[in-house]
Amino acid sequence: MRVGVDTGGTFTDAVADDGRIAKVPSTPHDPGAAVRSAVETFATPSSVLAHGTTVATNALLERKGSTVALVTDRGFADVIEIARQDRPSLYDPFADRPAPLVARHHRYEVDGSDPDAIGALADALAPEIDAVAVCLLHSDLDPSAERAVAGALMARGHDVTCSTDVSPEFREYERTLTAVVNAYLRRPCRDYLARLRGIADDVFVLTSAGGLVPVGDGAERPASLLLSGPAGGVLAGAAAAAANGFDDAITFDMGGTSTDVCLVQRALAEAAPGRLVAGFPVRVPSLDVHTIGAGGGSIARIDAGGALTVGPDSAGADPGPACYGHGGREPTVTDADLVLGRIPRDHPFPGLGTLDHAAAARALERAGVAADGVIRVVNAAMEQAVRAVTVLRGVDPRACALVAFGGAGPLHACELAGALGMSTVIVPARAGVLSAVGLLGAPRQRDLVRSWPTPGVTDNIDDALQALASEAAALVGAGASTSVALDVRYEGQSHELTVPDIASFHDEHVRRNGYARPDAPVEVIALRATARVTSPTDTASLPVAARHPAVGPAVVAEEDCTIWVPDGWRARPGAAGALVIER
Repeated sequence: MRVGVDTGGTFTDAVADDGRIAKVPSTPHDPGAAVRSAVETFATPSSVLAHGTTVATNALLERKGSTVALVTDRGFADVIEIARQDRPSLYDPFADRPAPLVARHHRYEVDGSDPDAIGALADALAPEIDAVAVCLLHSDLDPSAERAVAGALMARGHDVTCSTDVSPEFREYERTLTAVVNAYLRRPCRDYLARLRGIADDVFVLTSAGGLVPVGDGAERPASLLLSGPAGGVLAGAAAAAANGFDDAITFDMGGTSTDVCLVQRALAEAAPGRLVAGFPVRVPSLDVHTIGAGGGSIARIDAGGALTVGPDSAGADPGPACYGHGGREPTVTDADLVLGRIPRDHPFPGLGTLDHAAAARALERAGVAADGVIRVVNAAMEQAVRAVTVLRGVDPRACALVAFGGAGPLHACELAGALGMSTVIVPARAGVLSAVGLLGAPRQRDLVRSWPTPGVTDNIDDALQALASEAAALVGAGASTSVALDVRYEGQSHELTVPDIASFHDEHVRRNGYARPDAPVEVIALRATARVTSPTDTASLPVAARHPAVGPAVVAEEDCTIWVPDGWRARPGAAGALVIER
């Protein structure tokens, strides 16, 4: 049996390859306990566990990583603090960058070409150091000096991350930060992932790029796991949209703690060379998921200025919303949905049973907030998230379908789509556990990137791409298919676009920036290769429960989620078990 398990802030979801699902409360103190509990509900030994985890993200957000030392070139110890000239909030004089992950007295400068200096450094590290990040100038082009430093440190028992192993690209700040983040996360991620090994014969973990890697590889490169959870839902959401005739879509995953949105064009999720996580730029291949702190458990309150706010604080899994009956007293989005009748009073909530309507009403009254106001505020926040991945990038959301999933997504999708002028909402089969479905159908995958040393010279670039693709395929194994891409920019630009070949760069520049300069010289900055082995599980063929037409206003209560069809909307059964809701 193959099982996909996604750990969220409130629930942990599991889907087996025979179509069975499980939904259990997450266990923040020990996330692996909920994973094991979810798998054990199937009472069948698991041969493969495909897992999406939030452990890396939470460790970075909560600052619960290792004590890290940074080894770099002379004069570059403060790169991680100097950062870039842009500010977190342009007009807010009180906005600060996050505190560095490496204390100033734990940053060491070295001449990477001096063996004696390297040896002295290895003996000089403070005893409290748990992990070391090594990032030397231009090691993306020549990693020999960096590896010499790393070798000396590892010979003395230190846990070392080389920048060239996690982010072999130019730009010293981002490469240094990525190496530091990886070193910072290794211990908590290794400890967690090691405890999963006995749950199934083979354990894989999803990377931010939407591909599965063996659990040991994930433990060594935890910086690649920072969007592990959301990526599974994006994969399954894109497939559901394509099955129903929409190659252009926006995936909308609203869970208990956060909302994740991602643009899908030409049936492919938008990719990015890196993401900003907890204020840190992490430069690893990733799906371009935009996350905000808005979910079913988001807490509503009146702020000091008398305005109603919702989130980013969440009631989480424990105690959870007031209606869970586990001691929560603060009102949440789920409480508001229940009071408004969008969640039936007598419908068993997954893993919890019947919700406490009276407790939800008391919590809202105690805080002095109205249920409909809570819904309007959280919907407005999610509308801005969708605009961030569409309108702000020159994409008209009205031409896309909104693919709604997560435990709370289908409750808010139609109103969100209406505010954006969108006419179609797709609720995939098993919407409440769709990220776990995506994990079950995710490919085994490796993504490689290499800096290109001669930006203006591309004569032998095809051979280099083929060599990189072969290297990626060898890491994945037999049966791998490969694809390649290039990071290209106009000469003198400070940013680049990822395109399948140089010829397509000008058209992509028009799509993303509104103009092109076809006569201007271009530069290739980096090469990219992806190798994939398709999952043996066809998630589109899993048995699904029949869905029926509905005319709004209507509530459609299902095993794993509840769907709200407002007045003016009509729902019909779609392809692959989806419910298609149209205005």
